[in-house]
Amino acid sequence: MGLQGRSMKSETRHQNITAILLAGGKSRRMGQDKRFLPLEGGSLFDRSLSTLECLFPEVLVVVAEQTPELSGLRHRIVTDAIPNCATLGGLYTGLLHAQHARVFAAACDMPFLNAAVIDLMVTIDQQADVVIAKLAHGLQPMHALYSKACLPYLESMAKRGSLKVQGITEVHDLAVRIITEDELRRAEAHLLSFMNINTPADLEFARKLLSSRQRTGGQNG
Repeated sequence: MGLQGRSMKSETRHQNITAILLAGGKSRRMGQDKRFLPLEGGSLFDRSLSTLECLFPEVLVVVAEQTPELSGLRHRIVTDAIPNCATLGGLYTGLLHAQHARVFAAACDMPFLNAAVIDLMVTIDQQADVVIAKLAHGLQPMHALYSKACLPYLESMAKRGSLKVQGITEVHDLAVRIITEDELRRAEAHLLSFMNINTPADLEFARKLLSSRQRTGGQNG
């Protein structure tokens, strides 16, 4: 489904959580704006958004600056409240504008977002301020859940120039739940949910995988 005329989903699973889709627009390694690259009949952005809007009653799209390509979107678009702070600034902005006290944050370059994995992450600990996955190569801050209690700490990190979002897990005043690979694999064996499209090679891999699944009748994720 394209961007124009997209309607909000009337039934969603997680009524008290806002989804934040970070779509900043800078794609240095790709060499072009990757948000709107074609993938399986839509765009990379479309694919990520479609998963989130089926699960959450509110989806916020966070961008560095407005772009004409998003003009037909039936979701609220907000621009970075703290400019030039990369992903951390986008997360802060989304949390600031979210209607709900907790948010699930993902990047728009994640074509294999999986509803079962998201369900696990948002329900495994409903009291935690941060729910984040830890894979072999480290914490995954852009497929994670955050509460508004994180806002002052993210703002402080931005002011210090400490822009690694995973640093929020070191704040002692926040309740942090780290999900292990073993826990995640019960929902999705191959953990493709956490794959980002950063390079032309990544995009080609995603296209081949989706094509293979279409031929075999496999499910996404």
